[in-house]
Amino acid sequence: MDGQTAGDDLLSAIRPEIAQLPESGILIVANYGREKEGLLPLWFGEGDLPTPDFIGEAATTALKAGNTFYTYQRGIPPLRQALSDYLERLYSVPVATDRLTVTTSGMQAIMLTMQMLVGPGDEMVAVSPVWPNIFSAARITGGTVRQVATERREDGWRLDLDRLVDACGPKTRAIFINSPSNPTGWIMPEEDMIALRDFARGRGIWIIADEVYGRFVYDGPEGSRAPSFLEITEPDDRLIVINTFSKNWSMTGWRIGWVVAPPALGRVYENLVQFNTSGTTTFLQHGAATALNDGDPTVDALVERCRKGREIVCSRLETLPNIRLTRPAGAFYLLFGVEGETDSIALAKSLIDRAGVGLAPGSAFGEGGEGYLRLCFAGSHAHLEKAMDRLVPALGG
Repeated sequence: MDGQTAGDDLLSAIRPEIAQLPESGILIVANYGREKEGLLPLWFGEGDLPTPDFIGEAATTALKAGNTFYTYQRGIPPLRQALSDYLERLYSVPVATDRLTVTTSGMQAIMLTMQMLVGPGDEMVAVSPVWPNIFSAARITGGTVRQVATERREDGWRLDLDRLVDACGPKTRAIFINSPSNPTGWIMPEEDMIALRDFARGRGIWIIADEVYGRFVYDGPEGSRAPSFLEITEPDDRLIVINTFSKNWSMTGWRIGWVVAPPALGRVYENLVQFNTSGTTTFLQHGAATALNDGDPTVDALVERCRKGREIVCSRLETLPNIRLTRPAGAFYLLFGVEGETDSIALAKSLIDRAGVGLAPGSAFGEGGEGYLRLCFAGSHAHLEKAMDRLVPALGG
């Protein structure tokens, strides 16, 4: 039996939902170009700043103090209290600690939620384009995803709320909303959130709100934030809010996130954490608590850095007549199209070869994404300027 035949035989012996999971389009492009000498990568969702020292020092102090044992499955009490204080400070609504569970990354928060809500035969409706891990998380638990695409207009990306409602059928268990959006920067207006809340209440459908980029808002006054479902719901509503420490505090490698849920689900999340990871690394949680308690200036500075990064990439690409783009209102990505290009993976590979710049293919993000490329502008301004010096000529400038 040759290697290919043996591999096929083994794949046929595992769950088909897992064997048939598609490879990430982002990774296809990254694997194509990551070894290219001098490449400027803008394909992943992170900047180039290390975690601030005061956060790392708090974790190191906890490590040296011996905080290396099993601990509370839902997170250490100081961290859950810090989360409660942070969310009340940010949204002016109380979020009790019994609604909070610490997870090993925002992605795990999503995965645990799918394990809880979406099973074989169930459907989830998701606003797209959206981070592709959402689709696979639902498929892993046996569910399917219906996508409702936003539309790019000159004044921003827009969602037809009626289409979202119409996409919900008798098998719909949950609606997934990522606002501000990765990859478009779309921010759901509060009036639409209220309308969706009322619809979901009437139908008994869960809302899963990915609010990871809620602090990254650019068109309002300094310190603006995106509206949150926490502001318009009650603690016992069928609402799950997902978040992470990765983006706000430059902690992508720490792998810590959190979830806000109704108090009655606390034991459920505790069980799911127990059966998946048995908890989040203890000493790292002390660093995360310090990020929440002392890190607001860090977040404000990072948002301002990204605001300037948005200006760098948009002002350069807007000069090209064959580029379709709308300045993102939030998050730290630009999703832009190139006239005449319909294969975003091929285009991304071509730009690696011709310009030495790595971008994510829009097709990876689901319906509405093909023909576009995603660029992350969270990196240094010098890095972005250099990337634009290469991209603009390669795209026809």
